[in-house]
Amino acid sequence: MERFELKNARYLASDVMQRLIQPGDTVVDATMGNGGDTVFLAQLVGEQGRVYAIDIQPAAMKRTKERLEAEGLIERVFFSLEGHQHLAEIVGGPVRAVMFNLGWLPGGDHICTTRTETTVEAVLQACSCLLPGGLISVCVYPGHEEGMRELEAVTQFCRNLPVRTYTVLQHRFINAKAETPQLFLIQKNA
Repeated sequence: MERFELKNARYLASDVMQRLIQPGDTVVDATMGNGGDTVFLAQLVGEQGRVYAIDIQPAAMKRTKERLEAEGLIERVFFSLEGHQHLAEIVGGPVRAVMFNLGWLPGGDHICTTRTETTVEAVLQACSCLLPGGLISVCVYPGHEEGMRELEAVTQFCRNLPVRTYTVLQHRFINAKAETPQLFLIQKNA
């Protein structure tokens, strides 16, 4: 029997998305980064599905395209080199899932990071695009000043979501360091 282990925010986000997303779905990677989530989502949606991959950094788009080409998945993805606060305009329709992985580009400049104001707007827009039963995952990294601001703002945003419309889970290890990543899962009720 495989040993069960509580795992980190990113693992939980992926696990939940894997259970939710079906071939043919439309989904969003709202923070492209190095392309790990984009590849993962492209695998889940299958040949008939669509992934919208969003980031403001050309390096993120370049790395993501390279990974998708290597996996033979690039045809499933639409790329947008814009801020995720334009998510609703970019997508233009309903989606099954949206993934946010906040912070900075891994291996990139730590000065360029997601910002509280645009993140909250992006999550609001993601909520407006979500299909009933759909899900938003937001991984927050409070180990730096802007990350701490994002954590406070996303927490407040989620607390104010109407309970009849959304179910929200916050995942955090309460005996871990303050900078340990936290996960918010926002599901639109059917």
